[in-house]
Amino acid sequence: MTITYDDFQKVDIRVGRIMRAEPFPEARKPAIRLWVDFGKEIGEKRSSAQITAHYTPDMLVGRQVLAVVNFPPRQIGKVLSEVLVLGVPDAAGEVVLIGPDHDVSPGGRLF
Repeated sequence: MTITYDDFQKVDIRVGRIMRAEPFPEARKPAIRLWVDFGKEIGEKRSSAQITAHYTPDMLVGRQVLAVVNFPPRQIGKVLSEVLVLGVPDAAGEVVLIGPDHDVSPGGRLF
């Protein structure tokens, strides 16, 4: 399926910095709860991510990630997930997070 640039612009993907990360043992599949700062315009948002194969909460604090910030919030167990943190699968299908390779200002939009 081909999309237009206008279609792409509808998906608001921003860079954020993980400020806090905690295990999420109540999740059906192993997950980590995240608090991600997207800067002054968007602020801090929460998410739940199934990323335990490659990451521990301690490894994540301070890391920059890309996330979709304009999906409606979604209840995941006891957590209201406000953003979708993005990743790609490794050879085993486990999530590897996507983020900039240089430090950038939180809230910067992907283009």
